[in-house]
Amino acid sequence: MYEHPFSREYWAQAASEFKNLRVLLFAALMIALRVALKSVSIPLADNLRINISFFINAYGAMVFGPVVAIAAAAVSDTLGCLLFPTGPYFFPFILTEIAGSLIFALFLYRTRVTTLRVTLSRFCIDFLVNIVLNTPIMWLYYRMVLGRSYALFDLMRIVKNVVMFPIESVLLTLFLGVVIPPTRKLGYLVSDADELTFNKKSVITLSLLLAVGVAAVALYVAYRQGGKA
Repeated sequence: MYEHPFSREYWAQAASEFKNLRVLLFAALMIALRVALKSVSIPLADNLRINISFFINAYGAMVFGPVVAIAAAAVSDTLGCLLFPTGPYFFPFILTEIAGSLIFALFLYRTRVTTLRVTLSRFCIDFLVNIVLNTPIMWLYYRMVLGRSYALFDLMRIVKNVVMFPIESVLLTLFLGVVIPPTRKLGYLVSDADELTFNKKSVITLSLLLAVGVAAVALYVAYRQGGKA
């Protein structure tokens, strides 16, 4: 158990997971599930869907840690593109898969899993990965592969991530609350966990993070309107 990932012992433990056959078999299962579920989503509204594979991503990263998670993300992204292509292959997209898996692992691997940690992990992915990291990659993809222009600040994509963040956080918390007990009994999980419920502190945190996202969108809209004036 570690309070934070900023120690040599933490990374030595994470690297040692490559020597654990049970962990590698579990990682292979998670890779297969991620690839199979990559195109499966829950529709909420027009152009608004919850992709199922991120549940498996978080679950796997929590069990086998950041080092194996990086390798698993790279393999699952490559296999997904080969088996279920949705367009021209563009290598830099692998960085978003790796970053998402790494963030989940840093928040959930060998630590006390709490609702707050789950919420923060999802917020970091929606903001740092889906918006900050993915934006220049999408710009390069449109320019180099499709030969088209791409707006660096895609308002609809930003709003989508802000809207999805609380929904995905709640669903992920409920999912992990179900899978953690049996996973620990099977000996695959060392991480401890509080009862994953939404108490006053977690609700306030979720609301504050949502407010930050909404404020960012509002500032962006004001900036764009001011630039057009």
